[in-house]
Amino acid sequence: MAKNKEVKTNAMRILDSMKISYETKTYECKEFIDGIHIADILGLPHEIVYKTLVAQGASKQYFVFVLPIAEELDMKAAARSVGEKSVAMLHVKDINAVTGYIRGGCTAIGMKKQYVTRIDSSAQPLEYMIVSGGKLGVQLKLKPEDLRTACGGEFDDIIKH
Repeated sequence: MAKNKEVKTNAMRILDSMKISYETKTYECKEFIDGIHIADILGLPHEIVYKTLVAQGASKQYFVFVLPIAEELDMKAAARSVGEKSVAMLHVKDINAVTGYIRGGCTAIGMKKQYVTRIDSSAQPLEYMIVSGGKLGVQLKLKPEDLRTACGGEFDDIIKH
């Protein structure tokens, strides 16, 4: 790596404190690019790269959903999964205020508050998965079960089929 000292993100510090092993994957990035482009830049199969979405329920509570980059969140399944009547995507301008992260650098690990989190069950059988590392240009490779532990999440079917 070109840098002498790796700058740790909040997500990395949390994983370190929990003694959860992970690998970082970095890429040049000045502004938001979607997960499919990130996977292509890093030469990763799309099936193992996951995005983090934040939604607000009818109760006004926030919820975090982690799903494959090429898939779409099933809003009804997501709402059912978290016990809500309905959920709506959080507006981009509110991401930082709610999560502490910026668009494209949002990860389920280490948000401002511990939100109810669902990871799509397609991740469960994977040997490892890739998620945002908490800032643009940083991805984390870790076991799905370790992500679940680190974010206090649960696996469930939340994507459109």
